[in-house]
Amino acid sequence: MSAVPTLLAMEKAKVHDWPNYIGWSVGLLIVIAVVYWLMRQGWNWRRTLQSDLAQLPAVPGETGTPILESSGRYHGSTLAGSWLERVVAHGLGARSLADLTLTERGLLVRRPGRPDLWLPAEDLTGARTDSGIAGKVVPAGLLVVGWRLAGPHGEAGTELDSGFRLDHPDDHAAWVTAIAELATRPATAGTTKTEGVTR
Repeated sequence: MSAVPTLLAMEKAKVHDWPNYIGWSVGLLIVIAVVYWLMRQGWNWRRTLQSDLAQLPAVPGETGTPILESSGRYHGSTLAGSWLERVVAHGLGARSLADLTLTERGLLVRRPGRPDLWLPAEDLTGARTDSGIAGKVVPAGLLVVGWRLAGPHGEAGTELDSGFRLDHPDDHAAWVTAIAELATRPATAGTTKTEGVTR
């Protein structure tokens, strides 16, 4: 019979062992704070390394007649062909909601609370579907848009990939086709013009 009160006393002691619980809680908070600080340092370091990237193109007053429109999420950008090389400069590293509008002049990405993204048609390099971007895998897949961030004086600049998950993933294929057609249109026009001069 004396065992029962002893067990109750032990359980009561565990419940009221506040110094031990507080110590563990403080230790856990410190670990979380250190991890967060290291992540921030890594983010800032990457931003410093990418400070030489050209500024994003300004959104024109007239973007053209819509070809396709969809809403979804922006998942980030990487250097083209480098799935883990996340780009954080100019706000490109922040995930956000996104409203996409493709016109004959380019791709407009409206991002609530973030800078809008304008990709002129002549800077688009293509599109594809993929399983993820910037180290994040998305089960439903992503629409990955390839584009070129031209230099301030018109030089070739840097090629990037930007990932989007549309609210209706079945629409990804239509976007890939439309962007591919738009991306090759300027090159085709330029080739025709050159051939005409040669003749």
